[in-house]
Amino acid sequence: MSRRSLRPQLNQIRGWVRQGRTDAWIAHQLEVTVQQIQAFKREHGLEPDGDGAADPAAAEDVDLRASDDEAIAAELDAEEVRRAEEEAKAAEEAARKAAEAEAAEEAEAARPKRTRARPRARSRKRAPGPLEGTFDHGEEGYGLWLDPAVQDDPVYAEHWAGHRPVEVTIEEDQIVIRRTGGDEDSSDD
Repeated sequence: MSRRSLRPQLNQIRGWVRQGRTDAWIAHQLEVTVQQIQAFKREHGLEPDGDGAADPAAAEDVDLRASDDEAIAAELDAEEVRRAEEEAKAAEEAARKAAEAEAAEEAEAARPKRTRARPRARSRKRAPGPLEGTFDHGEEGYGLWLDPAVQDDPVYAEHWAGHRPVEVTIEEDQIVIRRTGGDEDSSDD
């Protein structure tokens, strides 16, 4: 608790001391520590005179003090119960949210994955644009000259680089070149 001035409550504290209220009760009412109340009472001469045994009201003061202590204990118990209820409610809410999150994750995992019409592997390996080439039929034979950028194409690098036996099919509007031979990659032809 922070230290604050009790001077504005001097008359109120004086009245409570005359009524026989305990330091704990006064501290609870003013939301300060018992030590602050005791120091304030010493500084302002609010300590009860004598031990109070000769005073006929002393027995009544004891009863007031006992009832004050009981009231404070009851308030503290009620506060503890309220705090325990709040903690239980918060734990219950956290468990509910965790169960909802887990159910959402399970539902997401159970949902069928979307598939594309084309296999993803091929679409990722495509070069950014079409490559150019030239078909040459010269004096020494026929040849296919490809754009030098073909060597950067990942599909070419994986499946066509090097010397590969091929099969050529000539059609009216296209020439189709396919791999042949005992290549391990030929299974997907």
